Order: sequence, then structure tokens, then C-alpha cells
Amino acid sequence: MLDKAKLFAEKAHEGQVRKGTGKPYIVHPTRVAETLHQAGCSKELICAGYLHDVVEDTDYTITDIEKEFGKKVADLVAAHTEDKMRSWQERKQHTIDTVKTASRDIKYLIIADKLDNLLSTEEEMKTKGAQVWHNFNAGYESQKWYYESVASHMYDNLLKKDAPEFFKTYEEAVLRVFT
Repeated sequence: MLDKAKLFAEKAHEGQVRKGTGKPYIVHPTRVAETLHQAGCSKELICAGYLHDVVEDTDYTITDIEKEFGKKVADLVAAHTEDKMRSWQERKQHTIDTVKTASRDIKYLIIADKLDNLLSTEEEMKTKGAQVWHNFNAGYESQKWYYESVASHMYDNLLKKDAPEFFKTYEEAVLRVFT
């Protein structure tokens, strides 16, 4: 199932590249899935890590995901798929609101995704400095608000001791990038 999800994501994201870096897009979902795998998450959640951007950024639908990977994986992907018809602010507020009340698995998926995005940005900052913020739809202050808001709510309805290590890594990355 994991190999199938990785191959599906590779096919779906074929030809896509990451903003700013030009690296193949598949690097991102692969790292998200690896973070979830290293944390000992279920195979369904790891599959969702591979697939989390497929519906948002390709022509595939949640129905396609459910048909190939089942309802549980499709539900996880759906919970973290942004509606591109909404403004950046509305989409990010929706993610923050989701983090506040989400199940453990959905929180894990969101934080693994945001962690990889933030680590990629941090890496780019080493060569581009503040110019990196021009790669995004929203600048430094908006990004700071978003990532700090996610961090401030990621433990809502979750005991800190039960959170995987990558939650702490996320908190540390937010502090490094935005202070």
C-alpha cells in the first residue's frame, strides 16, 4: 500500500516543482511520509502523507483517492486539502481551525507537512535570505502569523507527552525562522 501511494503521488505530481527551489515536487510529500513513518504512524497515515497534496495540486479527486486507497486514507487527505477557491488568509485560517479540533492523525499529518515546508524555507533562507519570502503568496508577517498559530494550537486536545518528536522539531523550527 505504501509503495502504491508513493507511485501514485509521483505520477500525480510529475513535472511539478517546488516554489523557489525548482526541485521536483515529489520530494515534499516523500519527506512528509517519511516523517510520519519515523514516528511510527499507521500505514494509512503514511499513505496520506504521500498523497496530501494530490487533490489540492493535481486533477485527481478525493473520490480517486478513496477508490485507490480506501475511505480512511481519503478522509485524512480530505481533512488537509485546501480549497484553492478561497483566499490565502481563509485557507490558512481553516488549517489553524482544523488543528484546534482535529483528531490525532490529522494533527500529525498537518504538522508533518508544515514542518517540511518550514525546513525547506529555512534551508532556502541560507542562500536567499529575506528574498525567500517573495516566493510565497503571503510575506514574512503573514507566514509568521500562520506558522506560529499552528504551533500554538497543535497540542489542543492532545497531551504533549503523547505527541511525536517532530512536534518539538516544528516548534523549534518556528522559533528559528521567525525570531
